[in-house]
Amino acid sequence: MTNPPNLPTPAAPRAGRREWIAFTVLLLPLLLVSMDVSVLYFAIPAITRELDPSATQQLWIFDSYAFALAGLLITMGSLGDRIGRRKLLLTGAAAFGIASAAAAYAPSAEMLIAARVLLGIGGATLMPSTLALVRNLFQDDAQRTRAIAIWSGAMAGGIALGSVMSGVILEYFWWGSVFLVNVPAMLLLFVLAPGLVPEFKDPAPGRFDLIGVPLSMGAVLPVVYGLKEIAAEGVEARYLGCLAVGLAVGYAFVRRQRSREDAMISPALFRGRGFGAGIVLNTIAAFAMMGSAYFSTQYLQSVLGMGTLEAALWSLAPSLAVGAAAPLAATLGRRLGKGPVIAGGFVTGAAGFALFGLVGTDSLWLLLAGCAVLACGIVAVMSLVSDMALASAPAEKAGSAASLLETGQEFGGALGMALLGSLGTAVYRSELAGAEPAARETLGGAAATARQLGGEAGATLLAAAREAFVHGMHYAAWGAAALLLAAAAPAVVLLRPSGRSAQAEAVAEPVAAAH
Repeated sequence: MTNPPNLPTPAAPRAGRREWIAFTVLLLPLLLVSMDVSVLYFAIPAITRELDPSATQQLWIFDSYAFALAGLLITMGSLGDRIGRRKLLLTGAAAFGIASAAAAYAPSAEMLIAARVLLGIGGATLMPSTLALVRNLFQDDAQRTRAIAIWSGAMAGGIALGSVMSGVILEYFWWGSVFLVNVPAMLLLFVLAPGLVPEFKDPAPGRFDLIGVPLSMGAVLPVVYGLKEIAAEGVEARYLGCLAVGLAVGYAFVRRQRSREDAMISPALFRGRGFGAGIVLNTIAAFAMMGSAYFSTQYLQSVLGMGTLEAALWSLAPSLAVGAAAPLAATLGRRLGKGPVIAGGFVTGAAGFALFGLVGTDSLWLLLAGCAVLACGIVAVMSLVSDMALASAPAEKAGSAASLLETGQEFGGALGMALLGSLGTAVYRSELAGAEPAARETLGGAAATARQLGGEAGATLLAAAREAFVHGMHYAAWGAAALLLAAAAPAVVLLRPSGRSAQAEAVAEPVAAAH
């Protein structure tokens, strides 16, 4: 539908108090899902004493949540478009609450892993549902940009807050309590969401692509697994094989989606100006964010020798700056245009990595400054590209659009840890070429070897290992800074505003809504 040339494009309706209250309710599941990424950092020693997991089981207790989340995002985004995003949100909240209680009282490592998988499935329903509902609640450009900026800041803050919250809780309660905090929050969501959050769905979704579900999982999971293992263990043939399998299945999935009218990922999404570019730039931003976290967490604990809780508390400090970065980026985006501000965010992120490149073996404040500058730039990028991608997508496909954004973040994060971690590890090992094999593997191994040696020999080895780790971090930081600078110029070119605004799209393509 188009307007006659002599009539102005009608303004999109502005959200009122009810919509902003509904948005506040939607932040609740977002915080919990993002906090669950890091909530086990302090609980794992107590879990080990209580459940006695094997080394492999301990890894799966950590990773099963992230794998289930990443593997099902695309499926759940498409499902929400079909059955209704609020319905999927409440279904996921039920699964998340039940899984949290099951995890809290798990009698064995196997049961805890199963509960973590169910938590990941619930999280995969909650993440795209909340972002898609934000897109539907706010049709006015300025309001939607502001809401997505707050959404992005809350997600980043939740990840940082999860580890600290678990450390504080475990000072007074048993390990299962870190999961039980989810239950009352999900009950509150059940009470508030039906009356405050309206239902949205695609009025003509077509059949659900059942074959596309295993194909999407087969594309995502091997790639995420391979990248995570490369970051942890180094480049090996079996992990490269996982990447190859994932890419091959991904090719089959894309071909299937291009040939179907009722595809899980509609080709119409990529016709919107800025959508494909937004996905790519968002993935680069996640690459930088998680790649920096790989080094900063190890630096605080293994170079500066902090305990886990102390390191987590210090890591919260940069989050204070992030709280203001996303809203500021939204304001600047309205005044200057989103493309230049996104480019500025990448440049700011590169400046943060440059500070990483100057860190020594005793540079706490310089590291924290680098983390803060980097996080401000990257969160600004994520909030604005998410807004642009969602605004350019058809409103009835908002769930699929949100799931692609979040899947890109999972890929980017895993790739950042794998590539930057591998670069840092290569430098570390080259500088410790004459050391004991265990000391050459990781900084943690060097610390253990130094304790065994004791005396001056142990102190010398530990000092050399810390220097080598910092040098590896320098190489990775300068490489990441170059990547962010390279992404800045395309951001301006690819994200130039088109003649038709998102508000015109919102008016021209109304979404079916039932209160």
